[in-house]
Amino acid sequence: MNLFETIHASEHEQVVFCHNKSAGLKAIIAIHNTTLGPALGGLRMWPYATEEEALNDVLRLSRGMTYKAAVAGLNLGGGKSVIIGDPSKDKSEALFRALGRFIESLNGRYITAEDVGIDVNDMEYVFQETDNVVGVHQVHGGSGDPSPFTAYGTLQGIKASLQRKFGDEEVGRYSYAVQGLGHVGYELVKLLRNENAKVFVTDINQESVDRCVELGCEAVSADDIYQVDADVFSPCALGAVVNENTLPQFKFKIICGASNNQLANDECGDELENRGLIYAPDYAVNAGGLMNVSIEFEGYNKERATRMMRTIYYNVSKIFQIADRDGIPSWKAADRMAEERIRAIGQLKLPFMGRAHRFPGRERGNH
Repeated sequence: MNLFETIHASEHEQVVFCHNKSAGLKAIIAIHNTTLGPALGGLRMWPYATEEEALNDVLRLSRGMTYKAAVAGLNLGGGKSVIIGDPSKDKSEALFRALGRFIESLNGRYITAEDVGIDVNDMEYVFQETDNVVGVHQVHGGSGDPSPFTAYGTLQGIKASLQRKFGDEEVGRYSYAVQGLGHVGYELVKLLRNENAKVFVTDINQESVDRCVELGCEAVSADDIYQVDADVFSPCALGAVVNENTLPQFKFKIICGASNNQLANDECGDELENRGLIYAPDYAVNAGGLMNVSIEFEGYNKERATRMMRTIYYNVSKIFQIADRDGIPSWKAADRMAEERIRAIGQLKLPFMGRAHRFPGRERGNH
């Protein structure tokens, strides 16, 4: 891999390689774009097979965060960090505090949060070394579990999609196939059932399925979910579930869910358009978690967070308007919406150059 050519092609501003031998730390921080504000994105810990695999992952994820924040209307850029290691056996206080010091050295250009392989206890160690952390425990002014907000935001995306397809937002009139019943999927199921909607569910965890059945849902197998005769397919677990094998099975009219990277490739997005299916781009729909933690910058307020989730309806609707305006599929319209906002704001100000981002009202631990 030619490192600088790769970074140039992906348009990243900065990539930081973090190493502390005594703590066993090997990590990469990628800052993609700070035109709109400091780069925010989660910390992931994964036993990558190679360092190149870790670099490719952090570059891809940080770029995605730029687009998610831009479409969400937030004054944030995109970033991500990864630790190379096995989260089941390689964690330590020293490891996370060493990373926290690297994050602090970036003077607010990058703000981290919890992601795959990381829990709130790990973030407490990072927080001991830097203020540039969101999603910490509520005792520190954090926002706690973002799942209910992500689910509520997903419901707003569903309403915008219903309006697009059927001309109304009456959730209870339609049927839903929810794939994945983890924290977000389960919260979404509860919201749908509160509207007395017909809901089909599937998950690899039988206990998760059973508790949804208790709410009045109908269980189907993992393979059969793609063939369910429901109005809306809501992927809330795996990526790439809209692919060449599943797409021909669809009887759905709308695809709108909380999982990331739902389209296996751009061609599948084009095919959804050709078949007349409404696709609500995933990173616009699932931005609730990001919106929720962003409020911590000014002091967390749950009511304000709930109100902000409702803007997802507007954002998804605007994506559909851009698709109509430019004669393009919705997946491409979402990218265009993000790029237009970054370009417009970029003409107003220079890129973010390191103003330290501090969090008012937080109780700090001893450094």
